[in-house]
Amino acid sequence: MSGPAPRLLYDRVAVGDRLPELRYDVTASTVVLGALASRDWRPMHHDKDFAVHRNGTRDIFLNTPNQAAWFERYVTDWTGPHGRLGRVTFSMKGSVFPGDTMVMCGTVEGTEVDEAGCAWVSAAIELAVDGDVKTACAVRVAVPQTTDDNPWARRGDQWRP
Repeated sequence: MSGPAPRLLYDRVAVGDRLPELRYDVTASTVVLGALASRDWRPMHHDKDFAVHRNGTRDIFLNTPNQAAWFERYVTDWTGPHGRLGRVTFSMKGSVFPGDTMVMCGTVEGTEVDEAGCAWVSAAIELAVDGDVKTACAVRVAVPQTTDDNPWARRGDQWRP
């Protein structure tokens, strides 16, 4: 039996740290299931003929909420279960299609403890395919300062994302 899930503590993070790379082979199921999960019924995310002949793309492609979910997964895989996203912004520059291998990587750009005692890490993340950045993302995530700290327990004035 394994122990508790590992978690990232604030004192183990420094500006310039690289987050572990995540590689994922995108399939049509990845695209379609992500669209369905976000209730995005637009045909360019499930109908290849529509995507190719009406939209002029090479295939169906990941929608915005699907990419948001991948960024959330990427960050929380790194922080562990006590990492709590405060802010996520991203800019899509290109599409991600079935057959692509998306590669996510990131770098810590800042660390701070706010007035309420919440520890924050800011990171820049890129989702690339064949070295071409398809989406650039900035995140601000709360992480525990100690093993007894849990950002998910913060409420009201103690939580200022």
